Amino acid sequence: MTENTQHQPASPPELPTQYAPAEVEGPLYERWVERGYFEADEKSEKPPYTIVIPPPNVTGSLHLGHAFEHTLIDALTRRKRMQGYETLWQPGMDHAGIATQNVVERELAKDGLSRHDLGREAFVERVWQWKAESGGQISGQMRRLGDGVAWSRERFTMDEGLSKAVQTIFKRLYDDELIYRAERIINWCPRCLTAISDIEVEYQDDDGELVSIRYGEGDASIVVATTRAETMLGDTAVAVHPEDERYAHLVGTEIELPLTGRRIPVVADTHVDPAFGTGAVKVTPAHDPNDFEIGRRHDLPSLTVLDERGVITAHGPFEGLDRFEARSAIVAALRAEGRIVAEKRPYTHSVGHCSRCKTTIEPRLSMQWWVKVGPLAKAAGDAVRDGKVAIHPKEMESRYFGWVDNLHDWCISRQLWWGHRIPVWYGPNGEVVCVGPDDEAPTGEGWTQDTDVLDTWFSSGLWPFSTLGWPEKTPSVEKFYPNSVLVTGYDILFFWVARMMMFGLYAMDGTPPFHTIALHGMVRDQFGKKMSKSFGNAVNPLDWMDKYGSDAVRFTLARGANPGVDVPIGEDWVQGSRNFANKIWNATRFALMNGATVEGDLPPAEELSATDRWILSRLNTVVAEVDAYYDDYQFAKLSDTLFHFAWDEVFDWYVELSKTTFAAGGPAADASRRVLGEVLDVTLRLLHPIVPFVTEALWTALTGRESVVVAEWPKDSGFRDAAAEREIETVQQVVTEVRRFRSDQGLQPGQKVPARLDLDGTALAAHEAAMRSLLRLQPAEEGFTATASLPVAGATVALDLSGAIDVEAERKRLTKDLAAAEKEKAQTTAKLGNEAFLAKAPDQVKDKIRKRLETAEADIARITAQLESLPKA
Repeated sequence: MTENTQHQPASPPELPTQYAPAEVEGPLYERWVERGYFEADEKSEKPPYTIVIPPPNVTGSLHLGHAFEHTLIDALTRRKRMQGYETLWQPGMDHAGIATQNVVERELAKDGLSRHDLGREAFVERVWQWKAESGGQISGQMRRLGDGVAWSRERFTMDEGLSKAVQTIFKRLYDDELIYRAERIINWCPRCLTAISDIEVEYQDDDGELVSIRYGEGDASIVVATTRAETMLGDTAVAVHPEDERYAHLVGTEIELPLTGRRIPVVADTHVDPAFGTGAVKVTPAHDPNDFEIGRRHDLPSLTVLDERGVITAHGPFEGLDRFEARSAIVAALRAEGRIVAEKRPYTHSVGHCSRCKTTIEPRLSMQWWVKVGPLAKAAGDAVRDGKVAIHPKEMESRYFGWVDNLHDWCISRQLWWGHRIPVWYGPNGEVVCVGPDDEAPTGEGWTQDTDVLDTWFSSGLWPFSTLGWPEKTPSVEKFYPNSVLVTGYDILFFWVARMMMFGLYAMDGTPPFHTIALHGMVRDQFGKKMSKSFGNAVNPLDWMDKYGSDAVRFTLARGANPGVDVPIGEDWVQGSRNFANKIWNATRFALMNGATVEGDLPPAEELSATDRWILSRLNTVVAEVDAYYDDYQFAKLSDTLFHFAWDEVFDWYVELSKTTFAAGGPAADASRRVLGEVLDVTLRLLHPIVPFVTEALWTALTGRESVVVAEWPKDSGFRDAAAEREIETVQQVVTEVRRFRSDQGLQPGQKVPARLDLDGTALAAHEAAMRSLLRLQPAEEGFTATASLPVAGATVALDLSGAIDVEAERKRLTKDLAAAEKEKAQTTAKLGNEAFLAKAPDQVKDKIRKRLETAEADIARITAQLESLPKA
């Protein structure tokens, strides 16, 4: 990496009159990559700063959520790079098992083929081919956004190194008896034909039916209610609470299960809520997780009556029917037998759906592989409780503990072909062998490998260390593990974060995968509604980048990023950020045209004007504030601070106040040129992590140096000048008040009027020329008559408005406004004086009335003063 030592040229380059992001961004990014600015060197003696990218799916494309998260990570890593850290932002992609397999299967279906027509090996080869041709388009989009990732280190969860890591940790967990195979109830997707974990199930309220069915006859009958009548074919008991006297005489007896001819026992179990419904529940151990546990406690058989596609397998007239067809047919048959006691439809209840394909999930008894999460989850919880890992914002800790403290064992096997195949072989005589990456797989007749693959989250849980070369003790592992911070959405706190914590602590000898977990919210539309294609409010960030530039999108997202809080965003806000980029461009262009420089030391404070000392004092305060906000992950506050400092203080005040100094020339102008160069240099460096492109173009033009990417991060010099700040605040107060008065009088912004400024005895005298320029005030020449006099901040500004305004028309307008304000005051005063109103009205209503009264009184005072200042007739 080239040292940043090139000096400023004799004459700075002339910037184009307008900023054109499309012409600037692409070439700048390629230059950064070519120069290796984003690469990380494990041999460096600089302190490490590591962040991994939450690996996007290989099937994915950049959406606003990605753009938001990437902006925050990029800002953190760019700042740390400028602070002298050896910074690694680790890129890569996830193989996305179910999602990718679905994509390729849909492609095959267009040719009338299925994966079974190809066979496993040929199908997996087809998926790799698809990845090479179509996968990973998000990489190009990340470049558009400006992501400063170490591209030479890009990883994929199915590449050779990461596959070795997966096999290694599976073997270790298996040998430690933390991975086991068992028949349990799992979430089954009849469309994807695979098990999915609890966190991959999306629940939504669906309209169904609640049917009450009478089992048995006469006094030996029990009524149960169900929303899934089709599963009654697999009932093996009815359960009641042990203390429910209504059914005490039936416990231990058998009753007939309708439609089947089977007799099933009545059992007593404390899981049953006697106050809910009839106090009796049907027990279907093979198709309900709670029923499965009841079945285990009472040694009940488990009858599977639905196959992997959700088709009835029980013998009888319903065999071969889809589960939803069977539901209606079974209810009709029960009705015909007079066993339907009650029906409620529609009955709205929460139903689980596959997060990938939205198919209704079917609880199903199945032989699967599991991780025993108890000890792993305890370690993950303790790491936060003991302070090894900080969660930011802290209030999110309770959500984390609520999850890891109550984790069920994790089903890690998936009935797919695309993914990491489970490294277990079965022998002809019941042998089971788990094979590590350095082991030879058993060969010979009758030996077969498990056909399932691992849950995608199994491999992505290893991401913070597998990407660095683990299980080998590589220099990268030594240098860059653990990660400094994980930046991710609170929505995958459970999916991804908990798994990385469990695996990191287990694999890396108790060292957690990161020091800090910084959680952000979700991007929503400007009305706070979730963005979705189905809602019609989804936005492709590339469209906004094309229209307004990547910096504008980034700044808008960062400015809305309060920790752990959702981020509303609208196109008009992006437009405003584009205007900010243009403002930065124009101000820097003005500075260059007027000789702003970064060469040489700043003049001593005693040689600087109050204006120069004020802006330098404010600059150092802002540096300190921005640093504090970065360290607290307060992106919205730091962005807002920079926006208002740059636009309001530097561009709207300092630059404008300096124009008269530049026009006058001399040593004062030379000093201000150096101060202006310093202020822009530091401001552009502060802004760079959020808006990298425009700041790179401007900073290199201003300084003549190599790149702001490798420039030094600004430091607070400690310089403060409270007196200069008070002095300029007074100037601002005078200018603001006179501008407001001019506006109230209907004067055009550029309209000049004669004025006399009485500044004796104040510090404002040194700023008279600047104030006259800002206020468009001409000197008071012979014949000057003060028709309006404004006392402001110890000074007096007298103006001659004769001929500048229509006095009579203005008096009529103001008189009308005064009458309206007085009427408002009378009405609000009357309400607040009404005891009955005060006794009944809510506090917020009374507060609103009080504010209306305050506004009316302020309007009366303002309008009265304006009337008095008008020229007399």
